[in-house]
Amino acid sequence: MGKACIFDLDGTILNTLDDLGNACNCALAHFGYPTHDLKAYEQMVGNGFLVLVIRSLPEGEHERLSPKDFDAIVAYAKASYAHNMCVYTKPYEGLPEALHSLHSQNIALCVLSNKPEPMTQTLVATYFSDLPFARVYGGRDDYPLKPDPSRLLIMLDEIGVQAKDCLFIGDSNVDMMTAHAAHVPAIGVAWGFRGATELLKYGASKLLTHPKELADLFLEL
Repeated sequence: MGKACIFDLDGTILNTLDDLGNACNCALAHFGYPTHDLKAYEQMVGNGFLVLVIRSLPEGEHERLSPKDFDAIVAYAKASYAHNMCVYTKPYEGLPEALHSLHSQNIALCVLSNKPEPMTQTLVATYFSDLPFARVYGGRDDYPLKPDPSRLLIMLDEIGVQAKDCLFIGDSNVDMMTAHAAHVPAIGVAWGFRGATELLKYGASKLLTHPKELADLFLEL
């Protein structure tokens, strides 16, 4: 049996905050709502696109909207994001090199995101085209999103790796809860959107402060 590192996407291997925030702000402005400072989106992302839009709206507005009107806002934000996913997005400094180091150790690389799956796969292919990811999964209508562990467990079964030989690496409470639900060690990255305090509160077994530390994960655990 081999070993694997399964990564969250947004805030873990890619800094996507500005493009996500700009897409939501574009939708909010189009429908007459106030927009947000981009940094505020650090606390809104992580639970999928629907929840991102709900959190970006004024408090309680989602409950006041009809399903049709809410769906229109989501569709507008998604379309805006789909056309502008790669304007400001970039890998975190040192991240590509760390992934190459892990691959050279024969560790399978995977991505599990709550971002819609086509977008997730496009971003990984765009920014990490020279890395052979074993699986790249995102949000789909036929599977629950993280922190439900279903998709993570399916991924492990498909690549033939046991939970004890896998690390789940992310930047938010959602990622830590996903790892614990799957009985996989939870590795928190402090360079992401949420920071060290949240990661430790939700049970990160190890906290990384720079991507270069990824290369030695399996040597230390």
